Amino acid sequence: MSEMVGTRIRTAAAKLGLPDLAESLKQCAGRADEARMGYLDFLDLVLAEELAVRDDRCFRLGMRLSKLPHHKTLDEYDFTFQPELDPRKIKDLATLAFVEAKGNAALLGLPGVGKTHIAVALSVAACRAGFSVYVTSLDDMVRQLKAAETAGRLNDKLRTYLRPGVLFVDEVGYQPLERAEANLVFQVISKRYEKGSIILTSHKTFSEWGQVFGDEVLATAIIDRLLHHCDVASINGPSYRLKNLLAAIERDNNTA
Repeated sequence: MSEMVGTRIRTAAAKLGLPDLAESLKQCAGRADEARMGYLDFLDLVLAEELAVRDDRCFRLGMRLSKLPHHKTLDEYDFTFQPELDPRKIKDLATLAFVEAKGNAALLGLPGVGKTHIAVALSVAACRAGFSVYVTSLDDMVRQLKAAETAGRLNDKLRTYLRPGVLFVDEVGYQPLERAEANLVFQVISKRYEKGSIILTSHKTFSEWGQVFGDEVLATAIIDRLLHHCDVASINGPSYRLKNLLAAIERDNNTA
């Protein structure tokens, strides 16, 4: 490719809003020559490369905006350590059909069983698929909403939790809420109902949520909206963290 042609391509690509096209074109041209591609196949290759770069850029931006604590995948999850958990159920969730349908996913189980790992992996998959994602613990969401309400900015702050396609609410039930706090949670849940997906984790069963939200009627209203379109996965197994701790203790004993 001559320098003059390269300059014209870079200028045209910039005007068309295809900033990566000029960089990838030379490489694509080499691949096309080796494969003896026709014009249409070459064009398909160039556009595919541009889309791949653009999708990756959007994914990295989405991950930054999501506030996800770390990048986990289902491939890293040890299903053999939780034999009662059907991997097919989790892999079905990973198809994101529930996100497409604006439904919810709830992961229940004792601390340490890998609920957050799975929820993060689903959130990463949603981000990769182009859905906007936002993650928060329940306690932090309540704290943020209370502060906004006090400052007269509740509606503005609610949009933080209503705008994303997927809202990941972690650690439901670690601290009991007052009724006014539970009402703030109800506002988020009810306004997202059938408009956006929620992924949540909780070490409490739904029958215990009355204690969490300080009001059986309010808890029932929250559960009713969550469960209407919801896939529930209960993880009844040992703690990964305890497993790692016991392994470390055993190693220390063996070297002592």
